[in-house]
Amino acid sequence: MSIPKIEVPKMPNELPTILLPNEEIGSEDSYHTGIISDCTLDNQTAYKVAFDKVIFRNVTFTRISMKDIELTDVIFERCDLSNVDFGEATIHRTEFRNCKIIGIDLTGATIRNVLFHACLSDYATFRMANFRQIIFQECSLLNADFYESTLQKVYFNSCQLDRAQFTGAKLAGIDISSCDFTSLGVGIEDLRGCIISRGQASVFASLFGLILKE
Repeated sequence: MSIPKIEVPKMPNELPTILLPNEEIGSEDSYHTGIISDCTLDNQTAYKVAFDKVIFRNVTFTRISMKDIELTDVIFERCDLSNVDFGEATIHRTEFRNCKIIGIDLTGATIRNVLFHACLSDYATFRMANFRQIIFQECSLLNADFYESTLQKVYFNSCQLDRAQFTGAKLAGIDISSCDFTSLGVGIEDLRGCIISRGQASVFASLFGLILKE
């Protein structure tokens, strides 16, 4: 499988600093064209917040729930979004670079043209999310949950996938041959058409009770 071509965030050459009064974000707030950096957003609940052409740099999100968030042309650099609730999010032309997103909740999200690069994404929840034109590059996705997600032109390159859950997510055409894992949550029908390496064949044989004979 070739690496999908994804659209990168469209950013102007220069971005002003965005200052958040009291570092608070309210429901239906909208933020455009700027940088939010070196701060902590703590204990906030908001709905339908929109960010467009925004860079988050060294930002820590703590006890944050922002369901129905819209992210368009957004970059997260060295941010901590662990356990953030972005359920039902709409995310387009966005990059997560060297971020900690352990336990992030993207249940039911629509995710298009997104790069996850060198992210610590263990226990991330992508249940019933709709992915298209996505790259996971050198990410740790231990125990990540892709239950019944839709995966179209999704590329996993050199990722840790041990104990990731793919039940109900059709893996036809998905290449996981460069990834490391000793077990996956996946059904036989879900696995049909998945691209794996010869070395991984023994893992799936044991999953389905098969015995490989030398």
